[in-house]
Amino acid sequence: MHKKEKTENLKNNIKYLIKSRGETQLSLCNSAGLTRTTIYNILEGRVVNVQQSTIRKISDFFGVSYKEIETVDFEEKEIIESDISLLGNMNPAAVPVIKETLLVRSLEKRIGELATIQPLTYYFGSACNVIGVLLENEIRGFYEAGDLLIVKKGLSSSAKEKLVYDKKTQQLFVIANAYVDCSVVGVVGDILEQRFNG
Repeated sequence: MHKKEKTENLKNNIKYLIKSRGETQLSLCNSAGLTRTTIYNILEGRVVNVQQSTIRKISDFFGVSYKEIETVDFEEKEIIESDISLLGNMNPAAVPVIKETLLVRSLEKRIGELATIQPLTYYFGSACNVIGVLLENEIRGFYEAGDLLIVKKGLSSSAKEKLVYDKKTQQLFVIANAYVDCSVVGVVGDILEQRFNG
């Protein structure tokens, strides 16, 4: 496959994955550690030779194969797969489980890296940039020690409850509104699912 073909595939896949996963160019840049210019240039077809490290960051963010993102048409593949399988028959995604005490320093690491060094759980749903957080302390009024939260990493404007932490104490808590004061609070992400201890 020619470089131009690969770049075209990459561009189309990024556009499709952003749309189908409910992401934005900004959330992709912020979570994958890329500049807006890099993504803009790829999507506008201004780059013929995209750096391998950039492709890896994008594929890690979307939880897709590094090799396939340049060679497979994901939209076509997912349409075929959804025609074949019933909606409830989707493959579970492997999600790294991070203990509360390791969480803050793990937030900078990529999902692909975390999946190789942390235990895994499985999540049935579209799992792009998703981690499991194992609580070691209760979050008063919400969760107990031992509960596992499945969290979509990053700041979003959704109405879902968000797992956040105090930047000074690193203590976790939950907020239910979209506004977050990022000067005092660090955002882990939206809570997708709770699995209660016992």
